[in-house]
Amino acid sequence: MKHGIKQRKFGRVTKQRTALLRSLAISLIKHEKIETTEAKAKELRPYVEKLITRAKTNSVFSHRILMSRIGGSNKDVVSKLIKEIGPRYIDRKGGYTRITKITHRASDASKMAIIELV
Repeated sequence: MKHGIKQRKFGRVTKQRTALLRSLAISLIKHEKIETTEAKAKELRPYVEKLITRAKTNSVFSHRILMSRIGGSNKDVVSKLIKEIGPRYIDRKGGYTRITKITHRASDASKMAIIELV
């Protein structure tokens, strides 16, 4: 029985999977809209929404948590999260991202989606 299986594995080991989510989150925060596969977008949504919720409080603790989740070399992404994106959603309780399904990819017919900040 598959009890407690929450995450998609994407055919990767744990470190590769976390690196994939981290890089997708960085791209989404930088560009505020990315195109990826539907499964990756659905897996990315809770990851990014937890980061945005943490960025709504501007404190040293929030900075440290975000730096550990995103990576130490991405200070510009963390500062954008705390200075621009966090205050934008200060009155919103959740649902910071939107996933829009688009046509299949031509090469392998993979389901594609656009994930963007609302």
